[in-house]
Amino acid sequence: MRIELATAPGAAVRPNEDWTAVSLPAGGEGGVLVVLDGVTPPAGSDGCVHGVPWFTARLGGALVELSGSRRDMPLDAILSAAILRTADAHRDTCDLSHVRTPQATVVLVRWGADTVEHLVLSDSALLLESPDGAVRAVLDDRLDRIPREALRLVATADALRNAEGGFFTAAADPAVASRAVTGRTPAAEVRSALALTDGAARWVEVFREGGWADCLAVVRKNGPQELVDRVRAAESADPDGAVFRRGKRSDDATVTYVEL
Repeated sequence: MRIELATAPGAAVRPNEDWTAVSLPAGGEGGVLVVLDGVTPPAGSDGCVHGVPWFTARLGGALVELSGSRRDMPLDAILSAAILRTADAHRDTCDLSHVRTPQATVVLVRWGADTVEHLVLSDSALLLESPDGAVRAVLDDRLDRIPREALRLVATADALRNAEGGFFTAAADPAVASRAVTGRTPAAEVRSALALTDGAARWVEVFREGGWADCLAVVRKNGPQELVDRVRAAESADPDGAVFRRGKRSDDATVTYVEL
């Protein structure tokens, strides 16, 4: 089995708020892939004394443990339980009702001998490659349906966050797991899985350097760091977003690749 990953902060002065892990059981077939993209809050209070990296580490750890130990539970139930466990870890010290309480996008993949299960919440991306080389992108496109202008203003973005007609992230409400895009694929129909935070998916979605199949081909041939490097080169060539408009000049970027 081939497993490769790369992650890099968007700026040296800020911590990397992405989180990723791949877990393989020592005694049997199958495994788990998790990629989280912590949501950077606007300046000001978010009601939490811990911060986004603490949150993504807690949530990611819970997802890995529950996905491996509770294979009887579907992935949306796993996400719900992990959100609740993480919320319980800081509800006595933090205001979890705050609209900007730490939160994250989620990609979760679990595979066994017969089935590959997937879950995607918010704007990270999952690519599933079939044995014939066809690539299917699994996306939660709610953010794409919202006018960019509405997301540039803190007040309007807050009104759309985890709200009907807006977009959903894993924060403190376990019920948000029901909003995730989920599915199951026969294991024989999946050769590899590639999970990307939106900072890495920029190569396709912002800079239009290629399609999803091209993106996976780059990673399969040259490894995840190559994709991160190409994104950074594209960002450097357009530092002010004059050609390719984006919310941040450079974003945390994580690429996790597994050949099943």
